[in-house]
Amino acid sequence: MGETLPFLRNSYWILRHGKSIPNENGFIVSSMENGTLEGFGLAPEGIRQAKLAGELLDEELKAKNISIETVRICYSPFSRTTQTAKIVADVLGISFESFQCKEMTELRERCFGPLFELLSHDKYAEIWVLDEEDPFTSVEGAESVAEVCSRLSIALTRMEAEYEGCNIVVVSHGDPLQIFQAILCAAKENSSSEAGDICSRIEQAMTHPVLSQHRKFALLTAELRQIK
Repeated sequence: MGETLPFLRNSYWILRHGKSIPNENGFIVSSMENGTLEGFGLAPEGIRQAKLAGELLDEELKAKNISIETVRICYSPFSRTTQTAKIVADVLGISFESFQCKEMTELRERCFGPLFELLSHDKYAEIWVLDEEDPFTSVEGAESVAEVCSRLSIALTRMEAEYEGCNIVVVSHGDPLQIFQAILCAAKENSSSEAGDICSRIEQAMTHPVLSQHRKFALLTAELRQIK
């Protein structure tokens, strides 16, 4: 197994989806209804990026002498993440229909609500300003940072319960993966805490200073990182 945090049973890699058609055309697609449409999947450049990410992961696994049999790919149901996950699985020689690949609704994109849906991605800046002011509240119909964190906690708990000694690739979106990293980093810093289960650790780490600064962990499209 690869490197893992002391309070987790598995090792984790995170991968943001490849460049999508919404990315290429500069608009926000964050609702489940729109995000799962085939027309909002990967752009040609995103397909190329996803393949390169799969090749990079393959190299890292081989360098660490990690068996492909220990790899699990957990992914958001959005078209752009599903496509990315499938491309990576293909590169690794994993059947996308096998038990090694799992769709998880909790890994979906952060919902930015009707005030932002299908509008210019320039409006992300407005959202992130609000996040810094108060990560526990959001605009009408949108998810706050804390709400995203709560469902990611559920996803992590499910993965930790289902797998042990595995190398899990979490294929998701920019904001969720930023928040995921921020909370795990805080939980790691509190690893000496007597808090037992992962949910308790995350709950303790869900503070304004941690959640409001999730942008520090931003990823490029198709960027792969190991959680350490």
